[in-house]
Amino acid sequence: MHSRWLIGNALWLQAGWWVCVLGAERPLLLLLVIPGVAVHLRLCPDINAELKALLRVTFVGCVLDSVLGALGVFGFDAGPLPLWLALLWLVLASGMRHSLAWAGRHWRIGALLGAIGGPLAYVGGARLAGVALPLGALETGLLLMPIWALALPLLARIAARR
Repeated sequence: MHSRWLIGNALWLQAGWWVCVLGAERPLLLLLVIPGVAVHLRLCPDINAELKALLRVTFVGCVLDSVLGALGVFGFDAGPLPLWLALLWLVLASGMRHSLAWAGRHWRIGALLGAIGGPLAYVGGARLAGVALPLGALETGLLLMPIWALALPLLARIAARR
């Protein structure tokens, strides 16, 4: 079950990313996140530790993106942080103790993939979700590289704490 759990979790992360990003323009899609997280929690081996990890990672991620928005890196139409992005952080948090846990154990690989994957997800997601990138796509991506080189391994470590 362990490898099937990890594969299922990774597939949920991908599906959840698309649901949240497309939900920026089609808000009813965001309702799919609730049953997705509920199924994740139902299948999770340790629900108490998982709930703590979900809360910690989602909180840190929402603060990070709110600060970046306030600094003018992102231009959101809906206040400091739109609902779809907060839900996206919840989806991402659901993988931090599972399919993304390796990022906290292997810092160099986690930092490298964070530096590449984080900015790509942001720039691609911004285009699909109608988020303005006032600095420009390339400049935003370059700015996000060191942030996500630190963020991915740190978030995995935060999630792993009991």
